[in-house]
Amino acid sequence: MTSLPHHLLDGPDDGPPLILGPSLGTSVSVWAAQATALGRTHRVLRFDLPGHGGSPAGLLPQDGSATVAGLAELVLRLADARGWDRFGYAGISLGGAVGAYLAAHHPERVTSLAVICSSARFGDPAGWRERAALARAEGTAALAPGAPGRWFTPGFAGSTAAAGMVADLCAADPGGYAACCDALAAYDLRGALHRIHAPTLVVAGREDPVTPPAHARELADGIPGAALLELPGVSHLAPVEQPQPVLAALQAHFAARADDDSTRRAAGMAVRRAVLGDSHVDRATARSTPFTAAFQDLITRYAWGEIWTRPGLDRRTRSCITLTALVAHGQLDELAMHVDAAIRNGLTRDEIGEVLLQSAVYCGVPAANAAFATAQRVFDELDRTG
Repeated sequence: MTSLPHHLLDGPDDGPPLILGPSLGTSVSVWAAQATALGRTHRVLRFDLPGHGGSPAGLLPQDGSATVAGLAELVLRLADARGWDRFGYAGISLGGAVGAYLAAHHPERVTSLAVICSSARFGDPAGWRERAALARAEGTAALAPGAPGRWFTPGFAGSTAAAGMVADLCAADPGGYAACCDALAAYDLRGALHRIHAPTLVVAGREDPVTPPAHARELADGIPGAALLELPGVSHLAPVEQPQPVLAALQAHFAARADDDSTRRAAGMAVRRAVLGDSHVDRATARSTPFTAAFQDLITRYAWGEIWTRPGLDRRTRSCITLTALVAHGQLDELAMHVDAAIRNGLTRDEIGEVLLQSAVYCGVPAANAAFATAQRVFDELDRTG
């Protein structure tokens, strides 16, 4: 078999390579919410598993002998076809298992790794063999009724995004899907986790019934130096159910792997635009002069490329901290800019009011009085402009 899996590319041709692996039953669309943003700083490649999306089922053996090693080989073929000797990798569930296998058995190829809602061993192999047999006998549509409950929390299971994922499952080739189940049945990386030395981020959904947080902790404990992020209120397909926290974690993780100013600058500009908005950043860039250019470069690389991209706090929390600091120092122009940014980061007006009330206690009533007036002007302008 020499053909390649179906794949899509995003981002600049000269960006650092980043491969995104999907979960069983989904297609490249499982990464739709992250691909464009990640493509601002990386050359992003999304691929379909055999029998999923646009990939032919025959990329894996159909006789029950398929393995995760075979899927990893397909990823290496994709990288070789692009001329990528080394690449970053992020994968969901089965896609995460492929990344972990690559990092353990082909460490010279993987620069950094993110494993999302995945495991070192996906439960009893008999269960996967039974699912493979069901798919071959009745098709993947027979698995669709139970998919929302496996993949999403009850409040999200009826959403349009969830329905799109179930449609991907129903469209999957039964033989290709079954072969991927065979690969999961045979997979057990627990004894090789110590061989992974690529900087690794493990992400778990606390409501995930497929790969519960205990699976993520086993990965993080077994991989030297791995970081662990548990997302509350999230089930198995975390990038679909909570796209922004997953994106922020990935941006921070892969930006943190940068060892040169140009990569930090690119990551910082991406986050700066996401938080402050394109129009604000475009105005700041247009006003830049030879005298101020060095300062603009500094804040892009340092404030945005090294601090705002860190995974330890989400952007909502960083906005709360930033608002408080600006109130304390009376920086009202900057405060107005960050009130707007806080709304973009998901804070409501009431939550911003709570931050300013808290600031009144610890920063002083006069400072909070000016801050409330500034925030109200921002709200009025937002209302006026829609």
